[in-house]
Amino acid sequence: MIKSAATKKGTYGFRIISLIICLCIAFAGCTNDAANPSADPLSIEKMVEEIAVDYGTYGDKAAERIDALLNELSHMDAGAGTRWKSIMDLWTSAQLGKPLHYDVLPDGLPVTDELCIVVLGFQLNPDGSMKDELIERLTVALKSAQKYSNAYIVCTGGGTAAENESASEAGEMAKWLAGKGVEQKRIIVEDHSITTAQNALFTYDILTSLYPTVKKLAIVSSDYHIATGELLFKAEALLRANAPGNEKLEVVSNAAWKAPSGTLSAMFQAGALIELFGDVKTAFDIYYDNYDIHALPSINA
Repeated sequence: MIKSAATKKGTYGFRIISLIICLCIAFAGCTNDAANPSADPLSIEKMVEEIAVDYGTYGDKAAERIDALLNELSHMDAGAGTRWKSIMDLWTSAQLGKPLHYDVLPDGLPVTDELCIVVLGFQLNPDGSMKDELIERLTVALKSAQKYSNAYIVCTGGGTAAENESASEAGEMAKWLAGKGVEQKRIIVEDHSITTAQNALFTYDILTSLYPTVKKLAIVSSDYHIATGELLFKAEALLRANAPGNEKLEVVSNAAWKAPSGTLSAMFQAGALIELFGDVKTAFDIYYDNYDIHALPSINA
C-alpha cells in the first residue's frame, strides 16, 4: 500500500486542523533558550511580517530598513533574530534556486535512502484529474526516481478538485508513479496541504517523524517554482532547528520541467514565509491581493 501520513478525510476543515497543529510546532521552533522571555509573540510576528513585506515590496531597496528591523528583532528574541537573518540571507541570495537542472536530477547525489525527492503538486482539474503541468512534473520525478533507485519520493498536495472531494494532488501523483513502476514502498503521500508553505510544513513533519534515514531533499517542480520551493523548505528547516547549521533536513538539489510560462513574485514569497511563521490570515490576504501595503513608509530609489 502507498504510505500516507494520515487517512484522507476529504474535508477542508480537517486540513485546517492539521495546519493549525503544524503552525504551532513551527512557531515553537522560533524560540530558544537565548530568547527574551518577556518578548511579546505578537510583536515578533508583526516584526517578521514587516521584514517579509518590505522585501517583497521593495526588494534590495529595503536592505537598510530590513537590517534595522532584524537588529530590533534580535533584541526582542535572539533566536528569532538569528533564524530570520539566515532566512533573509537565503531569500536575497542570487544563488537561490541555482543551478537549475532540467528534466532529471544531476549526478553526485546520495544513492541511498538518505535522499528524498519532493514533488510539488499543482491544482487538479475540477473532476480530480491531473493537469498537464502536474504530469510534466511527475515525468521529471520519474526519471529522477529511476536514476536514484533507493530514494524516497514524497508526493505533496491536498484536495484542490472543485467537484471531487475524494481526490488529492498527492494521491493522484502517487497512483501515476506507481503505475509507471515505482515501488509503492518508496512513495510517501502528503495529501493535506493546499499551499507551497503547507507542502514544506507537512512534509517536514512526515519525514522527521517517520523516515529518520532521510537527510537530503531534492525539489521537483516547474522551473519558475523551484526557487520558491527551495526557499520555503530551507526556511522551515531553519525555523525548526535549535540553531542555524543544525537543520534536520537539507535541500541539496532540484530538477525542473521547463514551463512555457509562469512566475512567482517576491510578494508571493513574502506571504509564504509569513504563513510558515504562523500568520495565516496575512499570508492569504497576500495570496489573494487583499493585503494593504499603503501604510508602508516609502523608500527612495
